[in-house]
Amino acid sequence: HFTVYSVKRFETSRRCEKRYIKCKDYYYIIYCTSMLSLLRDIKQHLTPIEAVPGIHPKLLRKLQGNGIHFFFPVQAEVIPMVLESAKHGLMLGRGGYRPSDICVSAPTGSGKTLAFLIPVLQALMDRAVCRIRALVVLPTKELAQQVCKVFNVYADGTGVRVVLMAGQKSFAVEQTSLVEHTIEGYRSLVDIVVATPGRLVDHIARTPGFSLQHLRYLVIDEADTMIDSMHQDWLMQVVKAVYQADANLAAGKLFRRTEPGLCTAQSTCVQMPLQKLLFSATLTPNPEKLQQLSLYQPQLFTSTYTAPGQCRPQSQGHHSVDQMEMKYTLPEGLTEFYVPCQLNKKPLIILYFMLRMRFRRVLCFTNSREASHRLYVLIRAFGGIEVAEFSSRLSPQERRKTLKMFEQGKLQLLISTDATARGIDIKEVMCVINYDAPQFIRTYIHRVGRTARAGKAGLAFTFLLHVQERFLQMMKDAGSKELKKQLVKHENLTPLIPRYEESLLDLKRALKSITAQKEAIWAIMSVSAL
Repeated sequence: HFTVYSVKRFETSRRCEKRYIKCKDYYYIIYCTSMLSLLRDIKQHLTPIEAVPGIHPKLLRKLQGNGIHFFFPVQAEVIPMVLESAKHGLMLGRGGYRPSDICVSAPTGSGKTLAFLIPVLQALMDRAVCRIRALVVLPTKELAQQVCKVFNVYADGTGVRVVLMAGQKSFAVEQTSLVEHTIEGYRSLVDIVVATPGRLVDHIARTPGFSLQHLRYLVIDEADTMIDSMHQDWLMQVVKAVYQADANLAAGKLFRRTEPGLCTAQSTCVQMPLQKLLFSATLTPNPEKLQQLSLYQPQLFTSTYTAPGQCRPQSQGHHSVDQMEMKYTLPEGLTEFYVPCQLNKKPLIILYFMLRMRFRRVLCFTNSREASHRLYVLIRAFGGIEVAEFSSRLSPQERRKTLKMFEQGKLQLLISTDATARGIDIKEVMCVINYDAPQFIRTYIHRVGRTARAGKAGLAFTFLLHVQERFLQMMKDAGSKELKKQLVKHENLTPLIPRYEESLLDLKRALKSITAQKEAIWAIMSVSAL
């Protein structure tokens, strides 16, 4: 059971509430921005980058050079908070105290990457010795590569070195980019590491001289996915590497690093804090789940949508956490529809949208890799549409090539699974189609967040069978605005049916060929095993 002890409302241009929640013996500070005044009208609440205090002039010039002259609300709130925690150097937090961990839950496309990139990069610009002081962990190779690319753009000319560890290069090549062996021992070659969990654990275990003992920032992007994958034990390995004893340090040497504990009169050593920064479009506000990350006095920045005419929670005595449950928020420029349909009509409706309605730059989601491949083969057999699939069937190089073609407008339709497209900034998506309705609101948020990014307009269509109408209730319970109903009349589909039936025959032949190939492979493997 959780209790809200107080609510403070700040009447500023970004109207913000500050709530204190007690869970067991810990207080969680939650900043709740009113989405009616923010992301639903995001373009009227941009903040000039010069108005955000504390940003280094060199980084301001970098931002301007990359066409960024305003910060989105999440950036304007979070960047000063992280900068303040390192105002007096990496060794001390504000007032000499250990800084709070930061959690950010904001819509996809609202600028979360720059929200941690700018303050982390600025904190390391004046470093004297190259050490790994920032670690950014992401769930997929593509997302890690994307974030590392942005880091390199802003780190250029600052002296801060960034490296990617996501399996894009061989393990040996990654090792040589991380550390070098000198006559005095191992020396770090990088300041910031961007990695996937598996590759990170491999380097901790197998790369001589790879040290996290000077780590100051641990950034966890797509944090909800990372929390769900905590069984991989990657976080425990990181924490162990941060606080492991160094054989070269004398027992009483100043600045040696140990796990934080109670401060007493005997606590004479200055401890460099390890600050965790969590970011996600669907980060849970549940303190019990966040406790898996061992957060220190976490401050949670989250977005909620208040519909016109609705009353917002007031501070009248104690409230249970259920009364203040955070609602997920969608991009401001997104228009959402649902399409009632029968199962056998779904491919026809896709074809109708692409050929008759002339949709372009469409990202279509299915619930499985097999479903994606079947739909891809069917539409390709029908013809007239530049289509590609984006799944784990493709190599990383093929996926990068496919994304580039889509962003250049050479593909009209990209069919994907959730796991493959999660978190990737696929540029210029004009429309998202949920060919298979998502079972969870979190999945829906991540899907439709691929369009209407950074204040742009976008469309989202969800195909719903009669038995899936509980999806609408799920959306309502999540605080989403009501989806518009989009009917597609049968007579609009009729001209497509003859050619569609021929394509179905091609699909059956293609699937039969794939099945025969699999059976042949299994037969060879069975013989080899004898």
